[in-house]
Formats: sequence, C-alpha cells, structure tokens
Amino acid sequence: MSETRTVVLSPRPTNAHDRRRAARVEARRQAKADLDERTLVSATERARPRTRITLGLLSVLVVGFLAIIAVGPVLWLAKSAVSTTSDIVTQPFALWPSGIQWQNLVEAWNGIDIGQYLFNTVVIAGGNWFFGLLVALTGGYVLAILKPKYAKFLEGAVLATLFIPGVVSLVSLYLTILSLPIIQVNLINTYWAVWLPASAHAFSVLLMRNFFAQLPAEVFEAAKVDGAGSWTVFWRLVLPMSQPVIGVVSLLTLVGAWKEFMWPLLVLPDPKLQPLSVGLYKVSSSAEISILMAGMFISVIIPIVLFLVFQRQFLRSAGQSGAIKG
Repeated sequence: MSETRTVVLSPRPTNAHDRRRAARVEARRQAKADLDERTLVSATERARPRTRITLGLLSVLVVGFLAIIAVGPVLWLAKSAVSTTSDIVTQPFALWPSGIQWQNLVEAWNGIDIGQYLFNTVVIAGGNWFFGLLVALTGGYVLAILKPKYAKFLEGAVLATLFIPGVVSLVSLYLTILSLPIIQVNLINTYWAVWLPASAHAFSVLLMRNFFAQLPAEVFEAAKVDGAGSWTVFWRLVLPMSQPVIGVVSLLTLVGAWKEFMWPLLVLPDPKLQPLSVGLYKVSSSAEISILMAGMFISVIIPIVLFLVFQRQFLRSAGQSGAIKG
C-alpha cells in the first residue's frame, strides 16, 4: 500500500502587511548571512551567552572611546565658551562651569569681530568651492571623456603635483601672486590670491576623472550620434550623473577652505579680509581667554551644524561616488 505524503507549503503574502513582514524577515536573514561572512566569530560562538556579553562590552568600550576622542574636545570647548576666565584657568577639566556666561558669545561676536571674520571665511570658502569645482569638473571631463592626444601627459603632470609638498612651492606661489605673469598684477589683499591657487587642486581633478571614466560610454556615443556637442554632453549628461562626486568634492573643498591658515595669513595681511583661522590667531594675544574660547566655539560649531543638517546628502554622495559601473 503506497504511503501518502502531505506537503505543506507556506502561504505567499497576500496583502501589503504580509509583504512588508516577509521583506523584514528576509532583510534580517540577509543581514545575518552577511555578518557570518564578515565576522571572525561564528554564529555558534555568538549564540553563547558569555560570547554575546563579551562582544557587547567590547563594542560599548570601543564606541565610548571613539566618542570621547571625537566629541570630547568639542564639548570641552562648548563648556569653556560659557565659562569665566578663572574657571578655564583654575578648573579646566571641570564638567560644568560655576556660572554660565552667555554674554561671552555676544562679546566675541562684537568685541573681537567674529562676525566679520565669519563673513570673510564664508566668502573665501564660497570662492574656493566655485572655482575648485569648476576646475575639477572641466579637468576631469577633458581627461576622461574628451581624451585629447595629450591626455596621458596632462594626467601624469597633474598626478606629479600630488608628490610635491605644499611648503616647497610656497615661496614660488607667493612670488607669483605678488606679480602675475604677463599681466603683472599684484593680488595681495584680494580674495583672488586665495581662490586661484586653491582652485587648482590635483586630487579633486583626479577624483572627477576616475568617476567620469566609470560612466557608461554608450550614452556619450549615442549623444554624439544624435548631434550633441561637447558642451551639450557635459551640461546635460555628465553633470546630472555626477551629483555624488560633486557632493564629495564640495565637502572636501569647503572643509579645506574653512580650516586653511598659512596661505590666508600670507596673502591677506589686511584684518578686514582675514578669515576666522587667521583672525582668531591675531587676537589670541590680546583677547580675554573666555572671549577667545567663545569665538573658537562659534568657528567650530557652524561647520558641525551644517554637516549634521546635510549629513545624509554627504554620506549618500560619498557612498555613491564609486558605485556607477561602465
């Protein structure tokens, strides 16, 4: 007599709730599988209570240590910005000031011209971003898409500049700013003296070039067959597909411009044109410590807030900058 077997099939999701639940289960299963491939601890070991507790404690200790290193200086600066000078000098590692001095921020803004220095910093960073992005986009487009006969030589020349320390070229660059070749114009005490050298950043050009080289060449060939010129291809095809790498280069350029110190100190001797990095250095010898700390806190908190506001865009751009394959 033949044996009858009954096979029970799991019901397929019939509504949106069941589909979402099945998707969550599948996501957890895939995450567990990925973890098993990446970790040195097997799933059997992780199932043991002692192993779970040990790994949890190690995770807490590592994350706490990294948080102290990253956030600790900013929190200390925030505390010092609203403390008195005596508290900063006598109790620098106190967890809380003896009295919150909100007027320090107002006095820093008005008394040591933090507002003017901040405006100058925004102008310098904006110019560096615009001209730096312009050079990086056009340079990367020429090297990766147009590919003239001298592209290899030009790419090698750009790459070679990365091996030259900035201090080595400081004197020659300063002499060039004193008297531009051919037109013989002195750019000292003008923002052009900061914008023009900062725009020629070899790393940004090569980063753009590598990204453009990964874009599908078939799209550009089809556009050229349809009669599109180089400018049309650049404006209507390359730029819309380059938003991830544009975000990365923009972030690197703005951060570099915000913290630049040596070059603005040399080419902008006029205090009315100096950025925050130079202005705070100039007033550090005469300003009260509490007011100086408040000014430093203002200069630090602004880029932190901007990053927190746009962190999703920045992180998404950084993650997608190398995701496109040809």
